[in-house]
Amino acid sequence: MERDSLSAIILNSPAWARVGLTMPDERMRERAADALAASIIEKLNPAPEPDRNQLKLPL
Repeated sequence: MERDSLSAIILNSPAWARVGLTMPDERMRERAADALAASIIEKLNPAPEPDRNQLKLPL
């Protein structure tokens, strides 16, 4: 992974998570760090797209 792509992922993460890293409350910093990590992981390992050829079953 290159620095530019990681920087782009961080800049596109939720704004509250980036700001939350600077909060004096330890619990808020932990929640913000978790959200930032989840954002990075989501961009690195995107969820597979559903198969468009799959028939939809009625519920």
